[in-house]
Amino acid sequence: MTFQRIVIALLVLIVAGLGAIGYFEWKMAVQVRTMKAFVEGYVFNEAVAACERAQSSTPFKWNGGKSTSVIGLNSVKTDKYTVFASYTLVADGVYCDYDPIKRKADIGSSFLERE
Repeated sequence: MTFQRIVIALLVLIVAGLGAIGYFEWKMAVQVRTMKAFVEGYVFNEAVAACERAQSSTPFKWNGGKSTSVIGLNSVKTDKYTVFASYTLVADGVYCDYDPIKRKADIGSSFLERE
């Protein structure tokens, strides 16, 4: 009888622990989405201006574009200490990657041309 109570108590603790982990993971995911949306909104105007000023054989026209979309904020971790961030916009098939840290825009005419 004592063994059954111990097993039941352990199962209840395991279920409660898994529930708590799931709740905290969900809360963190909501906070990360909120932070990402804030950063993307903060960077958007700066990215559009830098992309329109960037020198390229294929001009980037966000404000006069027929088909525009935001791919969003991406990051690549190349090594243990370095993270490269880019904010990608597409206007009429022309891709523009904006680096919010260096405040520099790079334009490519197709996804395959981008680095």
